[in-house]
Amino acid sequence: MEDAVPHPATPTGTPPRRPRRPALGLLIPTLLLAACTSTGTPPTDTEPATSTTTPHVAGPLCAALPTGTEPGNPAFLAGQPVDEALRWIPTLTTFEAALRTSGVLTDLPAGTAVTVLAPTDDAFAATFSQDNWDDLMTHHTDQLRTLLKAHLITGDHPIDHLASAGTTTTLDGVTVTVTRTATTARLSDRADAVCADYQATNARIHIINAVLGPLPVTADGTDDRAH
Repeated sequence: MEDAVPHPATPTGTPPRRPRRPALGLLIPTLLLAACTSTGTPPTDTEPATSTTTPHVAGPLCAALPTGTEPGNPAFLAGQPVDEALRWIPTLTTFEAALRTSGVLTDLPAGTAVTVLAPTDDAFAATFSQDNWDDLMTHHTDQLRTLLKAHLITGDHPIDHLASAGTTTTLDGVTVTVTRTATTARLSDRADAVCADYQATNARIHIINAVLGPLPVTADGTDDRAH
């Protein structure tokens, strides 16, 4: 497993470099190249694209994520493009890297609003062995893109709207049931929204605690390289 990259002591406008989870060990050169050639420009201290009001996020994981004036707080993210906003949320390292590697977001027509159901790093760790995830990222781009499309919905949909509708259709054409829970919602009786309603430019982000989509579960707790 690769060593974690230390965070800078004080953010200077670029998202902190979070420790990469072990599953991406074979991909650091690829991801660094993708980050360097990305057309997105990280926010700077002199160009804080912030919202005038603080979006209300809800769910049990929210308390562990940046709040107030911390880098990556909900008000700050509301002014960022969705791909940049995802880079600021500490628990979405794996999902953000997969989106960046696959280029799925660039397939959307310019100006298209999108809702992102973003699995946490722990959700990916519970679903894929290290070998399987590395292989998926490096050799099976079509399968990776299909998996990621199972986490994208056209339009900006607050979690309450999804729960009220009862169903939604992801970009892979699958209908997902959405049922209301105490604080957020449950999707396909498989994943809970653990911090819902982050806003980004023309986008909504709901952090979920399980991976959706058709790919088989590969981590069973017996592989010494599983996360």
